[in-house]
Amino acid sequence: MAHIENKAYFKGRGAQVNTHNRFLKSSYVADHEEGIDESMLENSATQLFEEHPKKIVSISKSQDLPFLHSINPYQGGEHGCLYCYARNAHEYYGFSAGLDFERKIIVKRNAPELLEIFLNRKGYVPSSIMLSGNTDCYQPIERKLKITRALLQVFLKYKHPVGIISKNNLLLRDLDIIKELAANDLIHIAISLNSLNESLRQKLEPRTVSAQCRLSMISKLAESNIPVMLMCAPIIPGLNSDEIPQIIKSAALAGASGASFTIVRLNGSIAEIFKDWIYKTYPDRAEKVLNLIAECHEGKLNDSRWGKRISGDGKVAESIQRLFNISLNKYMGGRSMRPYNFDHFSPAHGKQLNLF
Repeated sequence: MAHIENKAYFKGRGAQVNTHNRFLKSSYVADHEEGIDESMLENSATQLFEEHPKKIVSISKSQDLPFLHSINPYQGGEHGCLYCYARNAHEYYGFSAGLDFERKIIVKRNAPELLEIFLNRKGYVPSSIMLSGNTDCYQPIERKLKITRALLQVFLKYKHPVGIISKNNLLLRDLDIIKELAANDLIHIAISLNSLNESLRQKLEPRTVSAQCRLSMISKLAESNIPVMLMCAPIIPGLNSDEIPQIIKSAALAGASGASFTIVRLNGSIAEIFKDWIYKTYPDRAEKVLNLIAECHEGKLNDSRWGKRISGDGKVAESIQRLFNISLNKYMGGRSMRPYNFDHFSPAHGKQLNLF
């Protein structure tokens, strides 16, 4: 593949292009730098879009996930994580998986009300529900909208188990609710961290907090006796795979009770976004990284196979798996997350929903 000339690098953004939406018949292009369509690719400010769904709990049939139920109060990712698999879902809303994913954020203000309706279904049997199954529930706009905080209040009210995956220290704002949930074994938290290299983090996840901030989050949660683990994801061979031992060691010293990992896969539009980014950002190693990723997925950048799409296969994937397991046993051997307690669930059938 020819080198993509770095004419315009958008600092503070992960994606450097707006890829074509496969669901649209036409798209805007900037064939000439002097063209009037040039503004379509500028690094514009973040915009919010309202969605009013009828349901908020997604039920997954994935064989690769430890949870089946999830809630995403936001769609899109202002954190700008270059590799995010949720980018493809943005196309369902008529947007691009590229820059649009980072600057056009969809919010679901009625999520708490819909959750309460879901928990009051007749015959409902509690099962853990994950916040951020797709995009981070602690988007920067959460500081103002507080949708995630309201969801946690509903989980606490009903004594229902909940999990959180996040990389934003805004999570600590809700420590008061999280402590109450933890006191009844109703919460698990996973902090996403895939590099201690600040230079790489700024390019790969430009609007996230630093690795040290995330380690501090783990420490504060552990000190409060809240079950917290490391989500070492995604591992990108040739970029951050060599950091696995130090990341796990650092998380263990901070108090994490466990760890998991995934290998990057570049499905759908993410492949085009990632290739454009790495040729602009790391041109000297772009080919090597892309080849290593492909070696983990039967020679392809994308991978949708159950059981293999997350862990990968082949010699490169096996070496990453071994390094992870050795490091996990060395630094977190004997640790585990406290199990959820489902006995506390208190439905309110026939009662007036207090959020209406």
